[in-house]
Amino acid sequence: MVNDAQIEPPPSTNVDNRANNTINVNRTIKILEFKGLLWTCALREICLTALWLPLGALVFCYVTASIFQADDIHETHCRVYNVVPSISAITGISPQRYIWRICIAYHLGPRLLIGSLYYNYHKERTSYITEEKTRVLANKLGDACYWLNLLELFALTGVTYVSNRENYFVHEKIFILFMVAALLHMLCRARVGCIGSDAVEPVKTNKLVWILFYVAIAATIGLIVFFLRHRLLCRPLAFTWFSVCEYILATTNMAFHAVVVRDLPLHEIQVIYPTRQKVN
Repeated sequence: MVNDAQIEPPPSTNVDNRANNTINVNRTIKILEFKGLLWTCALREICLTALWLPLGALVFCYVTASIFQADDIHETHCRVYNVVPSISAITGISPQRYIWRICIAYHLGPRLLIGSLYYNYHKERTSYITEEKTRVLANKLGDACYWLNLLELFALTGVTYVSNRENYFVHEKIFILFMVAALLHMLCRARVGCIGSDAVEPVKTNKLVWILFYVAIAATIGLIVFFLRHRLLCRPLAFTWFSVCEYILATTNMAFHAVVVRDLPLHEIQVIYPTRQKVN
């Protein structure tokens, strides 16, 4: 009779099979390197999205505020008769101000991208100008366009997030800064688009930019005149005409920043895997 202690246990086949399966599973795991073209988007779509965000928010704020909060948006400093509210009035009340601020925040990224693209676009164009003085002037105007675009964006952010109901003094000064930066940006852009036309073709949208600039200048003059008539003389409907000039100025500014879709109609933004890796 064989002793129980002498009986050998069966081999652990289940454990070995699990180990083999684990090894096989580990051997089939692949490392993904995400090579090639990962993402692409037409520049036209990005620019139009950046345009429609503030424009759509402005229309939404105007319609909803006029329907539900007419008494709040038509109240003026002199308490005179008013028909058209200002942009600050319709975007400074709740909940419209939150919609306006969200849309402005989301459109800042594409605006920064467009400013950088135009900077390189002007650099490439002015590199073909043979006359040195003209090329230097064109480069300076291109640099001015870039920095004025940044200043305009920062001023737009400030005038958006510091409403006239929260701090009128700061809001007013930032708004003046925004108008000055926007007008100078238009002027530099129109000037650099036609300079050196004897060596390189003018920018396609240059005539349109000049037209928008003249309209913006007229709207700014009307803005100042009607604001003074309202502030100093308290004339009825003076603030209404001030608001009309403000809407014209905002519309021309949006159209000015949308002309990139005509200057660069076929360009795309792409995310791709680099063909050559960096060597440390």
